[in-house]
Formats: sequence, structure tokens, C-alpha cells
Amino acid sequence: MRFRLWRKDYHIIHTMSSNAKGKIRDEELQKEEHFLDKTLRPERFSDYIGQENIKDNLKILLSAAKERNHPPEHLLFYGPPGLGKTTLAHLIAKETGSDIKITSGPAILKVGDLASIITNLSPGDILFIDEIHRLNKNIEEVLYPAMESGTLNIILGKGPSARSIQLELPPFTLIAATTRIALISAPLRSRFSGGIFRLEFYTEAEIKKIIERSASILGIQAKAEASTEIAKRSRFTPRTANYLLKRCRDFVQVQKQPLEKSSVIEALQLLGIDEVGLAHSDRKILETLVEKFGGGPVGLNTLATALSEEEATVEEYNEPYLIQIGFLERTPRGRVVTERGYAHLGRKKPGQISF
Repeated sequence: MRFRLWRKDYHIIHTMSSNAKGKIRDEELQKEEHFLDKTLRPERFSDYIGQENIKDNLKILLSAAKERNHPPEHLLFYGPPGLGKTTLAHLIAKETGSDIKITSGPAILKVGDLASIITNLSPGDILFIDEIHRLNKNIEEVLYPAMESGTLNIILGKGPSARSIQLELPPFTLIAATTRIALISAPLRSRFSGGIFRLEFYTEAEIKKIIERSASILGIQAKAEASTEIAKRSRFTPRTANYLLKRCRDFVQVQKQPLEKSSVIEALQLLGIDEVGLAHSDRKILETLVEKFGGGPVGLNTLATALSEEEATVEEYNEPYLIQIGFLERTPRGRVVTERGYAHLGRKKPGQISF
């Protein structure tokens, strides 16, 4: 009976019209399109561009662990968002042939949540916790013995009848990522015995290579000048570079244009991204400081109020890049626009002598 059913299915598949087969393939491609970020993620360390020092250290750590037939020691990656912390975790899992279980600090609300995740790990598995700085302190304390001695201490019941049980855990590797390492307690940081690595911003040349690789995966015929133009506006961040590449692809697809320098400029102008990667909100900060506060200094609270924006958004999203490229200074008295910031707006700094 099973054989006849299999023969029937086989016959149906092989007698499909070419249009039906094409439709199935299109549906598969559309499904992939929904997860483009995953599609663009490198599959091997050789495909991972940049962060050379971290890659060299990881190769030694993983090779040594493999020779000892032991899971790699616990690792912590930190740095601004979009630089490849999650990608490194996936690459380590592939390199070691391990399964990776993914969660995040905000998702672990109770000790029972963490216990459920850890006790379901198999020997050699990797547990990746993103934004680990948002873990509750009580949960951190349960994590200490799990990382250090491979045991999980759980208290059952309450009051005088409460009792503690200790569970033995299989050997596993915890890989954590954070954008706010200062918020991680010292006891937790000290337990990442494999190493604590800071991811640096990428160079323009590295970003260009990433764009060229992504364009190849997406089947985009991008000219060298187009890749360079996107790289210049990417804030030295791969995630931003891939985002801009995808939006440029959409633009040239609709406009029926090739992906070249002129079409990239036109597409990014439509998005409000200027030649150094500033968005409308970034320029608004500089313009508000210059027009309303004479270039500063001005406090964060006052600036955020003038912009009708939240303080955290200004401080954590806009300011870091403006400071990085030298357009803004953060002084004890407040925020100040630099000469480079004035020049980018096409204005002269008060008191600046023109010749």
C-alpha cells in the first residue's frame, strides 16, 4: 500500500507542468526573501569579513577545544549593534558541529525559564543569550554555578518546607552578546573564561567587500562605484550596509535602472541618507543645536525636548555616530557642534574667521 502511494506521488511530481515546477521554485525563493538577513549571514569563517583579531583568537580556542574533545569555554561578545556578534555565535556552532539554542535576556523572566532551557541542552550544545545585560540579577546567580561547575541549583517550595536540589548539567558553551557591557555584573563577566571580545567598527574597504558579497548572493549586478557609494553611507556597520543595499535593489528594480553610482545616490536621497550616512534625524540634531542654541553647549534633556524626541534615542542611536565622525562633542556642560559639523551643514562656526 505504501509502495503504491509512493508511486502515485512520484508520478504526480514528475508529470507536473514546467509552470507548476516554476511556481514551487518561486515560492521557495519568496520564503528565502523573508529571511534575507539569515541568507546574507556568512556560513564559514573565511566568508566573515573583518574583526581579524577576534577570528584569529577564536580559531586557536576552537582548535584547542577540538583537540581536547571538549566544548569551547564560555565567550562574551560586546559592541554596538549590527557588527556581527550573533553571526560569530552561529559560525562557532558550525565550526564545532554543535547545535545552537538561541534566547535573549529579556525573554528569560524567571529562574524556571533559565532552568528549562539549560536542562534541555545536549552535551556540546551552544547556548546563545543575546542582550545578556538585561538578565535579572536573581537569574544571574543561578547562572554562575551552571557556567563554572556545570550544576544547576533550584529551590523548590517556599518557607520552612523549601528545599534545594542540585542538577548535573551536560557540558555546554555559553556565548553571550551585549551592547552594554557596563551593565553586566563583575561576577558574571569573570565567568567568561574563553574570552571577552569587543567588536570594532569596520573600515570602508571591509564594508565594500561585504556589500559585494551580499550583492552576489542576492543576484545583483552592482558596479564598483555603486558598492563604494553604499559603503560610504553605511556608518561602518554591516547590518546598515546590507539594509541600504536591499533598499537600492528595490529602487532600481522599480525604476528599471542598473545599480550604479547615480541610481544609488538617487535611492539613498529618497531615504534621506546623505553622503556621510546621516539620516534626517541626525541632521535635525545638528541643525537644532546650531539654530536654537548657537551650536551648544546644551544638556541632553533640553536637546531632546527641543527635538520632541526621547533622551535615550538621541543618546544611544544618534549621538554615537555623530561623535564618531567628529560632528558632535559631548562636554561636561553639554553637547557642542564641532567645526566639521558646521562645515557639513554648510555654515561657519561663530567666531570663525573666513579668508
